[in-house]
Amino acid sequence: MVDQDLPGGPRLIVGVDESPASRWALAWAIGVARLHRMALVAVHVSRAPVHPFPEALPVQHAVRQGEEARCAEVVAGVFDDVAGGVPDDLNVAMLARVGDPGYHLVDLAGEGDLLVLGRGRRGLISRMFLPSTSMYCARHARTTVVIVRQPTPPDDAPLSGDRARRFFGRRH
Repeated sequence: MVDQDLPGGPRLIVGVDESPASRWALAWAIGVARLHRMALVAVHVSRAPVHPFPEALPVQHAVRQGEEARCAEVVAGVFDDVAGGVPDDLNVAMLARVGDPGYHLVDLAGEGDLLVLGRGRRGLISRMFLPSTSMYCARHARTTVVIVRQPTPPDDAPLSGDRARRFFGRRH
């Protein structure tokens, strides 16, 4: 299991998952943690459906432990992708949770902390059936929330002001 003792003082808490937006958020968080010498807490929350009291059902306890182990692999994999592993020059803690991501992230972030989340592009179906974790955190957090947007790929670059005026100003 990944849970470690959380560092004291102001912390930079970053939500991590397997999305490209999450990787951008982690990269931004690593840079800010270095700049301000803050402890970095990387959290992955799995939405796997498990019983709220796993001790009551031995099978559910095993499922929860397995899901938390998978969460640990996700966090380690994202650190490998973004920074080539966990940075040695930072005080880093990694947490794995099972449940609602927004709830757990807001619960972890206290006053004086900085909560960092990635926000990517989502399709209509995803927006209809999965609530936005970043919007939940922005509404309910007791601390500052930074939402790092996934950059637009070069192929989907928006029209610049001059190009847009030329394109939309033409008579078709």
